[in-house]
Amino acid sequence: MSCHSSRPYLHLYIQSMIYTGEHGTELPLDSVSPTGTMLLSVVIICVALVIFVLKYVFGSSGPNPFEKDTREPVKKMVHDRKEKNKVLKQGFVASKVPENLDAVIIGSGIGGLGLAVLMAKVGKKVLVLEQHDRSGGCCHTFTEKGFEFDVGIHYIGDLQEHKPFRCMLDNMTDGQLQWEPLDNPYDQVVLGPPENRRRYPIYSGRTRFPEELKKCFPGEEKAIDDYIKLCKKVGRGIWLLAMLKICPAFLAKFLVYTGLAKRLSYFFKMASRSLTEVVNELTENEDLRAVFTYIYGTYGNMPKDTSFSMHSLLVTHYLNGAWYPKGGASEIAYHMIPIIEKAGGAVLVRAPVNRILFNDAKEAYGVSVMKGQEEIHIRAPMVISNAGIFNTYEKLLPKELQAMPAIQQQLGMMKNGEGGLSIFLGLEGTKEDLGLKADNYWIFTENNFDELTETYLNGKREESAKSVPLLFVASPSAKDSTWEERSPGKSTLSLVSFAKYEWFEEWKDDKVNNRAPEYKELKQIFIDSILEVLMDIFPKITRDKIEYIDAGTPITNTHYIGAPKGEIYGADHGIARFSPELNATVRPQTPLKNLYLTGQDVFLCGFAGALAGALTCGSVILNRNLHLDAISLAKKIKYAKSKED
Repeated sequence: MSCHSSRPYLHLYIQSMIYTGEHGTELPLDSVSPTGTMLLSVVIICVALVIFVLKYVFGSSGPNPFEKDTREPVKKMVHDRKEKNKVLKQGFVASKVPENLDAVIIGSGIGGLGLAVLMAKVGKKVLVLEQHDRSGGCCHTFTEKGFEFDVGIHYIGDLQEHKPFRCMLDNMTDGQLQWEPLDNPYDQVVLGPPENRRRYPIYSGRTRFPEELKKCFPGEEKAIDDYIKLCKKVGRGIWLLAMLKICPAFLAKFLVYTGLAKRLSYFFKMASRSLTEVVNELTENEDLRAVFTYIYGTYGNMPKDTSFSMHSLLVTHYLNGAWYPKGGASEIAYHMIPIIEKAGGAVLVRAPVNRILFNDAKEAYGVSVMKGQEEIHIRAPMVISNAGIFNTYEKLLPKELQAMPAIQQQLGMMKNGEGGLSIFLGLEGTKEDLGLKADNYWIFTENNFDELTETYLNGKREESAKSVPLLFVASPSAKDSTWEERSPGKSTLSLVSFAKYEWFEEWKDDKVNNRAPEYKELKQIFIDSILEVLMDIFPKITRDKIEYIDAGTPITNTHYIGAPKGEIYGADHGIARFSPELNATVRPQTPLKNLYLTGQDVFLCGFAGALAGALTCGSVILNRNLHLDAISLAKKIKYAKSKED
């Protein structure tokens, strides 16, 4: 599941803000009335504000990691697991810590790795520390019984050639990370019980997407057009989200408390409206409402609790298609780490940071890593946390700093996201044998998503386990053209749904691979009920084809990716997350000097959202707008390509 990339659109609004008179004429001062004087003052303030905004959004003084195109010819892909592990599984020992570090980053998810690459591109020496035994965060893979499973990357949008997001990723991997498009339709929405099942294919393409929907819902043409128009309009306002996080704090607060944030950006104007509310105004058709909202599983909130603005970003993110990393998700970290190392940095695993070090002036100066029973202190002039806001503030800060009003204010604005349940299937047979394609299935027991999800999450765990109302199904092996070469005659499936952390919390302190029999029994109830749905939708998949199956619960997520409540999207992405006030408060800069935040919690969830968090944090650290730098490089590459053609 994935999210979005950010696009600044400041220039669209600047043009509408600067006026000297009704027809652009200057007014003589002696002809201005008291009301006119007030109006003139407002205009002067607005012009001054615009100049200030331009200075901080477009002005740049620091080094630019996107100054030049660093892509190299694609090298032969490495499939040997032992060779890849030499890069991905470099264990922590004190002797491997580089000297004279510029920064330490806690957590090797894409928000941490991405930022380390950006800093390495301008010569910074960065150490990335990962508590798990392999790097990558939700981009890591694991292998069981000969099957390789991706844990968090299912599909990414907005990756057309020469688009800023694609250009950015290409340059952050020196052109070595390759992407493969999914089929079209890329998503299949399945609604209802077996006796009344409806299927709706979701196509990519700015014209094909609405055209195909209109074929499924004749008479709903206006609702479909209005929905897409609204999503696009909201999506264009995302620039201000980035700006609130990179401009000076006083300017961000001014934009928020004067109400200008909502006037300047339709994203913030619509942020307080729920997805259910907006969609219900567009159509009475229950199935169309469901199709408009089906992708809510990619950010973890049911439609009535979802900001329409958040949802719009997902819709526009996939308008032009969906992609999957060739060779699997581990390719992402595998091609980023060498760039960090080339600048003198390192990415080390089995390195649990147990606290951030501060001096008496409340300035961060390093981290402490537990190596067995020994604490090893690592000094750096800057500490950046990709561990999430709750882990950072509640687990890594001294108690007296946790209690600071500014820290408590930020914690009070956020809450933990919903827990995730994942099931991994290793199957005998090729994708053709099993009827698998390079697409995703979103399977729902009916079209009333709010009621279904709420009943499920509020139910007794054993009862809810027997009837999971939402199921995401994807085949990583079917999406990857290298799979058959790497694992001939085998296939994999990843299935994802929600699950409450509290359902499993009593076993959180058990050993990971040796939890209580009751825990395993509860997992099995989930597995059995989900398998019934799966085999009904995919009749070629039968129990005798299953060579491996296991489930990851919220407490599994806590162990492997450090999610405090088993969440897979970091802090909750409900309506409150998208208020201008929160986004002007929770920023890369923390209330503590030399401590910064990156990743999902500082921007948005998913791969693209966490990467946007890295760009936003990098913008603050390097003192330049990296979002605009990525766009500028994409334009240069596109222009150079057009001259070649």
